[in-house]
Amino acid sequence: MSEAKGRADALSATALLNCLIREVAAPEAPWDTDHAVLRLPATGRLLRVRAGRRPTEPCVRTDGGWLPLTFDALVALTADELARRTGVTNRTVVGEMTASRDVVAALHDARASACPPEDAYLRSEQALLAGHRYHPAPKARGAGAPESWLPYAPEAYARFPLELLGVRADVVAEDGDLSLLDPLGVTPPDGYVVLPIHPWELDLLGELPAFRDGRLLRLGAGAPGAGRAVATSSVRTVYLPEADLFCKFSLDVRITNGNRRLELRDLLWLRTIGDLLAPAFGSLPTASFLADRGYRTADLGGQHAYEGFAVIAREGLRPHLPPGVTPLLAAGIGEGFPGNPIDGLGPERALVWWQRYVDLLVPPVLHAWRAHGLVLECHLQNVLVGVDGTGLPVRVIFRDHEGVRIVAERHGALLDRHASRGPAPVLDAAHGWERLVYCLVTNNLSEIAGALTDRHPELAGALWPRARAVFAGYAAEHGGPAEIAALLGSPHVPAKTNLLLRWLDVDGADARYVPMANPLCATP
Repeated sequence: MSEAKGRADALSATALLNCLIREVAAPEAPWDTDHAVLRLPATGRLLRVRAGRRPTEPCVRTDGGWLPLTFDALVALTADELARRTGVTNRTVVGEMTASRDVVAALHDARASACPPEDAYLRSEQALLAGHRYHPAPKARGAGAPESWLPYAPEAYARFPLELLGVRADVVAEDGDLSLLDPLGVTPPDGYVVLPIHPWELDLLGELPAFRDGRLLRLGAGAPGAGRAVATSSVRTVYLPEADLFCKFSLDVRITNGNRRLELRDLLWLRTIGDLLAPAFGSLPTASFLADRGYRTADLGGQHAYEGFAVIAREGLRPHLPPGVTPLLAAGIGEGFPGNPIDGLGPERALVWWQRYVDLLVPPVLHAWRAHGLVLECHLQNVLVGVDGTGLPVRVIFRDHEGVRIVAERHGALLDRHASRGPAPVLDAAHGWERLVYCLVTNNLSEIAGALTDRHPELAGALWPRARAVFAGYAAEHGGPAEIAALLGSPHVPAKTNLLLRWLDVDGADARYVPMANPLCATP
């Protein structure tokens, strides 16, 4: 077995095991100090794994003892269990699991001959070789061969020129402030407006009639005034460092739980979300939100092209960074990369790092909820941590309007006023709080705490009491919101069921949760 294949099998097995343990399996009596034994209820099979945050070495119980499982055998065992549990057979998801493993192997090979970025921020964005650790197919990239997606893969350190189109003025559709796109620097022919597009998406859209009848022109590759685009962790969002500009594109590829197309319903609410976020972050000294200033697309008739050609212009990092502060992606810190600020810390310094991180991250998220009726999608890929010259957190920066949800009970008049736009990014208070707790506690804080305890097991009992104190302190300062008190007293927090969502082909936005032990709950 090649090194890339072996590494890909191991990473992919860990993600699938995490899903099985969280969503499906029932724990049996402890086997020994190093292993856990789990029963798969529908088939009755016993599964043994080497225990830990990253379970490994899966074995299934047979008459002859414990039989080690290859990744392909683990996929087959999972498919049998889910088919019997749900009554549904899903060959598509089985294919996604194996395709994701193959993508990881291709990325591993590509990284071996590529140079990582010199900039620490970009290294953190491009660090996620394993991807979502609780998803059955975190790296699946649609049906394309590697040569179709590797040039744009952040995990392979991709940077590339954007494709620039000219859109005839009478079919331009846009909203918001698009001046952020000015540094692209191309002067289109009279009567046309410049529209950047991701080259992969342009290939996927194909040769449309609009290119033949003059509504669209190809202006060529490159962004002369901005330099090459750097692929970030979401794949479809790129950063242009010279222009300090993010562009978020449509990408007609399924990545994790959904097709990464910019949907019309989200585009229509983009500016309103920005208007709600501005006062929520306007007075916070150590937290901010990267604003999605507006979108532009080509209205060629029909929603497919409208969404496919869309680009969101997102402001850059520099206005959010005090001198001497380096932004880093929280997901990269959890995953690991050269220059990770939590590497090399002693236990005491690691505890200080955690305290700083929680102090910075938690209050703004609770503030947006309590004072402004907004649910931030504050998972690891939507949070940047600003660290000072010693590597300690001094700032947090949130991003992605598309993930923000409006609490229905708090914004009834606004929702009524804009009802004609169609579906709003809205949740009722109960489901909004559930989503917030999942993103903040289960996804974000738990993974950062896990990364720290991997390095310092002796801190396992010290991290969460400090986090609990931050939640409790915020509640005491702001009149004791009932949701926070309930969270701190609950034995469980919600964990998203990504395996079952995919198996049952449920839209990724319609999250389903299972209970996970609440690390914030004080033990008696």
